[in-house]
Amino acid sequence: MINKHVITVATIASVAIGFLISLQFQAQREMDSAKKIQQQRVEQTDTVMKTLQDENDSLQEEYNRISAELEKYKNKKSENPYLTARLDQLKIADGTITVSGPGVKMIVKDSGSDTDAVIPLSTDELREIVNVLRLAGAEAISINSQRIVASTSIVLSGTATILVNSVPISRIGGTTYEILAIGDQEVLVDYLTNMVAIDLKQFGRKVDITRETVTVPSYKGSYSLKYAIMAKAE
Repeated sequence: MINKHVITVATIASVAIGFLISLQFQAQREMDSAKKIQQQRVEQTDTVMKTLQDENDSLQEEYNRISAELEKYKNKKSENPYLTARLDQLKIADGTITVSGPGVKMIVKDSGSDTDAVIPLSTDELREIVNVLRLAGAEAISINSQRIVASTSIVLSGTATILVNSVPISRIGGTTYEILAIGDQEVLVDYLTNMVAIDLKQFGRKVDITRETVTVPSYKGSYSLKYAIMAKAE
């Protein structure tokens, strides 16, 4: 006859194994769901970046064409007002002029008290912030007074210094980052809050997002086109 104690132990073991298997399936489902969300974000970002690059190429071509036409008017008494206005619009679009408008200011601090465990903000996270703002339709963006344009690089120099447009903006750890963006304030705040701020705060960063009329500085670098030339009209 089977010992009741053995049956009880076997039953408990079976229940425990079933519980562990259930937890494993649940964990796997959550991992699959997280991967799916991450993949969707990557696909959305890639699509936005491709669209922005195509738009920038088109704007650069038109900028070159209008600049060439304006050169013809320099020796005349008056310039073509349409061309002048259009050139100003292109300067706004490619970041070579200071712009103001409704938008948001996001302050991120990756320093805390001695008891806080804070992970320094990385270049990947800064790029993610920029991509989310672009996804939200931001028309102009800057990080610590550096205008973000199509050719902007956000990289780590050495082991601690972050460069934006090849200009040092901080040292990793104990830095305050000021991100400015012009666009639909409600959309910008929604995207930053739900797609960026939550993750940043999980690692001890202090994040503050406010709706403001902001002034985004111009891009101080230059566009160097060595191989690309304007194609002939078909």
